[in-house]
Amino acid sequence: MNGGKYKPVYPRVAQLKTAKIFREHLAKENIQLGFDEEVVSGPDSPFAKAYTTKSGNQIGNSFCILPMEGWDGTEDGKPSDLTKRRWKNFAISGAKLLWGCEAVAVRHEGRANPNQLVMNEANLSEFEGLYQMVEKEHQEAFGNTGDLLTGLQLTHSGRFCKPNSKTKMEPKILYSHPVLNKKFGLAEDYPIMTNPEISELIDDYVIASVRAQKAGFKFVDIKHCHGYLGHEFLSAYDREGKYGKSIENRTRFLREIVAGIRAEAPGLEIGVRMSIFDWVPFQEGPDGKGIPSMNGGYKYAFGGDESGTKENLSESFEFLNELKNLDIELLCTTAGSPYYNPHIQRPALFPPSDGYNPPEDPLHGVARQIQACAEVKKAFPQFYVVGSAYSYLQEWLPNVGQHILQKGMADSIGLGRMVLSYPDLPADVLAGNDMKRPKICRTFSDCTTAPRNGIISGCYPLDPFYKKMEEHDQLKAAKNK
Repeated sequence: MNGGKYKPVYPRVAQLKTAKIFREHLAKENIQLGFDEEVVSGPDSPFAKAYTTKSGNQIGNSFCILPMEGWDGTEDGKPSDLTKRRWKNFAISGAKLLWGCEAVAVRHEGRANPNQLVMNEANLSEFEGLYQMVEKEHQEAFGNTGDLLTGLQLTHSGRFCKPNSKTKMEPKILYSHPVLNKKFGLAEDYPIMTNPEISELIDDYVIASVRAQKAGFKFVDIKHCHGYLGHEFLSAYDREGKYGKSIENRTRFLREIVAGIRAEAPGLEIGVRMSIFDWVPFQEGPDGKGIPSMNGGYKYAFGGDESGTKENLSESFEFLNELKNLDIELLCTTAGSPYYNPHIQRPALFPPSDGYNPPEDPLHGVARQIQACAEVKKAFPQFYVVGSAYSYLQEWLPNVGQHILQKGMADSIGLGRMVLSYPDLPADVLAGNDMKRPKICRTFSDCTTAPRNGIISGCYPLDPFYKKMEEHDQLKAAKNK
């Protein structure tokens, strides 16, 4: 499937130019999505609302930068100049919560690609430098870092590990998945991680957290989303032993990591980014649109029902009760996985090269995540909840985001892909500046297509820096195969 030649069948958001047209389109498509016609700027803006965590860390406004990898670290897991450029853009964005900045592996084998950052002793000083750079750049741009909260997302990529080659996967799995094993070429009897191996990995998470605290980071995110290892624990219904079957066992991985962090890195806050619902893996249908890989009888969607294409948040709420009992306050919501159902995780009009054409107007995907996030916030008001999936809103992002904040449907508006093309969007919204249309992310998915083809990630269509790179031509060639 060639995302570069796709002709969209749904209207582009840029065509929905007025509130009347936008509202009529939402009504026609039965998309439940509220928005404010006028965006408020200055100190009275909902986006300007500050927050202080129970640990005393301040978050100066209601914008958050979500963690995004660039596939551009060094082979030994250190940040490159490209990594530093991206983090600098996060620092000067105007957002006061930087959620992990990007996924950092706690050990080499857990890397999703051979250029993913790794938190180990040899790289500690590099992470200290990254943190200090973020503080310096934010101070110079805004005059204050006392209300900037920066964390580090810690991960192990599980069945999506690719630590030594851009083309060869070296999965670490918790159970044999009837769809994903086949989809990614794993035999039914592919070895699963043992309990002793999991115990060693938990130690690595704790050690990485201690190092993150030494480097200056105020919190760590124990990643539980997008099909990576933390997320796979939540659907380990078939796994025998203390890490499988019951919800108590499937959340043991998190509890043991948290206990270790609390013992070894006192004062370090802990956050969790989780896929609050999941669906069955999708595949390309006869007309190029995504279709479910199986119809009904799918039990591995954590936060979903057995149809495979609907949400059931009952178990998600059980997991959130565990977070509540662990006194975890920071929660970042997302859904699904970019590897097997990207249209529910990262709504886009144009698919990545390994994806499929959207089976619905992507605004449905945006509204679905917003509604699920609102249900979480209503049920768990004690969490500081960051929402995701807003980039596809494009010009309407501030209007929808303000409505969400006003209605108490989330505490912070998380920005992902949008920041790659338009890093200063938060600053512009807070200042009341008009959005810079040439910088607005149009979800061309090149930032995903590039790494799927072994190329560094970046906004090749809109960021002049990436447009001039030789990788731009490599990406174009890959899309035209």
